[in-house]
Amino acid sequence: MENIHIVIIAVIAVIFMFLLATINSPVLIIAEDTDEYGGIDMAAEFSIKGFSWVYPGSSHNEYGQTMHNVHSDSPDDPYGAIKHIMEYTYNESPFLIISVNNAAAQTIFGGSIISDIRANDGYFGYTGNANVQGSMARGDAVGVAMLEDGINVPMIPIQILLGNIRFIPV
Repeated sequence: MENIHIVIIAVIAVIFMFLLATINSPVLIIAEDTDEYGGIDMAAEFSIKGFSWVYPGSSHNEYGQTMHNVHSDSPDDPYGAIKHIMEYTYNESPFLIISVNNAAAQTIFGGSIISDIRANDGYFGYTGNANVQGSMARGDAVGVAMLEDGINVPMIPIQILLGNIRFIPV
């Protein structure tokens, strides 16, 4: 029983330290499309101050290179380039990037997550249906699609172990 209390206190301490670390430097969660030479399709910034969507096509450096194309523009250091883009566009400097690939997203949020996002945000001219009225912003489309089939939480640590979710300090 005493060991359980120690584990609970340790977990709470780790969570507290993590949140404390985000006061000055957010965590950036990116969705990497491995079918698209590692294109960054969506991102979200998380800190103790809150959560906000980051649009990779609108996030750029001083040369106009976007976060969406960071792997082709900066193949030697794509995550350093992402940090620089976040600093240039948003005046935020993430200390950690969490990369989620398609396999992890489909395992955690359902096999149709990618097509659901595309349908919700007007990809390929989608105009909406009874459930989705017109086009959504990409962030809203991702949020709705993630909740559509629920979240398979037990798969998260498995996807980390498989390397489909990676933690990249920057």
